[in-house]
Amino acid sequence: MNFRLVAFALVAGCSHGGTPDTGGPRPRSIASGTFHNAAGERVGLATLGDSAGTLRLGISASQLSPGQHGLHFHAQGTCTPPDFTSAGAHFNPDQRKHGRLNPDGPHLGDLPNLIVGDDGSADTTFAVPSALAEPGPRSLLQPGGTAVVIHAVADDERTDPSGNSGDRVACAVLEPG
Repeated sequence: MNFRLVAFALVAGCSHGGTPDTGGPRPRSIASGTFHNAAGERVGLATLGDSAGTLRLGISASQLSPGQHGLHFHAQGTCTPPDFTSAGAHFNPDQRKHGRLNPDGPHLGDLPNLIVGDDGSADTTFAVPSALAEPGPRSLLQPGGTAVVIHAVADDERTDPSGNSGDRVACAVLEPG
């Protein structure tokens, strides 16, 4: 799989769940990172980009178990295998509870579940809050960086602190550019 080509297509909105490229403005890449699994093997890319004024997170990954997986921005820009606890807690500058369905949530780092196909791969994009790329404490582009983590099972989108989404199975450090 050509992860760089796929990541560009994801930010452009050409993947499952996106819209076809209509020749509009070229997406502006803001940050990207390579996913590694617990064995340290490269298993995908995460790309954060601005496309026509909408901030999008593109995910292209393989070698995952089929089904839904929790997906979150984490507060530290480190991904030390095998457990990726070095990525810290979810990105949560507003000090809210976990979960998009939690009345006291969500964390700014909470994302929809990643759906992985029967072949163990996922290629998708998510619209994310534009504040994540603007200067200030709500930006992912902090000194020390942030990470994107794929968890072992689905996030229930309610339970603090991580939605019962299980172990961290892949991690990517987001780096500007």
